[in-house]
Amino acid sequence: MARYRGPLEKLSRREGINLLLKGERSYSEKSSAVKRNFAPGQHGKENKKLTQYGKQLRSKQAVKRIYGVLEKQFRRYFEEAAKKEGQTGEILMQILESRLDTVVFQMGFAVNRRTARQMIRHGHILVNGSKVDIPSYRVKENDTIEVKESSRNIQQIKEGVDLAERLGRTPAWIDVNKDQFKGIFVRIPSIDEMDVPVDVQDIIELYSK
Repeated sequence: MARYRGPLEKLSRREGINLLLKGERSYSEKSSAVKRNFAPGQHGKENKKLTQYGKQLRSKQAVKRIYGVLEKQFRRYFEEAAKKEGQTGEILMQILESRLDTVVFQMGFAVNRRTARQMIRHGHILVNGSKVDIPSYRVKENDTIEVKESSRNIQQIKEGVDLAERLGRTPAWIDVNKDQFKGIFVRIPSIDEMDVPVDVQDIIELYSK
């Protein structure tokens, strides 16, 4: 399955949730996810009641799209979470939140996760002083993430820092010094701290059938 390359806000409209895929526009009233809060297509405005399976499927699709993960990889994350001791849904979300692309986004070095993936692949991000160019790299507690010094004037990175400062968006489990373009992934968050717009139990039930 290829990555989706169409209009990003169309995905938000499909899920009925603002997935915050566009950066600054997603936080404003200009967002089509806000202005046109109904599914795309000829019958998008029809109020269709979802079946239980349909609700579970939409929850899974929404989380996949938020984190930019394809089905095969998402399924592997679920299987990993299911094997560990604890609540599978919480562990699944913790795995997703500890991906390097998500951490770079949460630190404010990119306006969205898609841009964060691009920055990582192009070698602009260091983990504990070493270049890491794999967006799915799993960040560990107390790892230091920073923008390479020669990359700090890149417009996309400056836009991310500016947006994060204006929104005041820094999660409690991350410590960031935006002046130094550096942050520490202090700890793994609990699911109660994450802004998860769906019922994760839907995903567990879907995959457990």
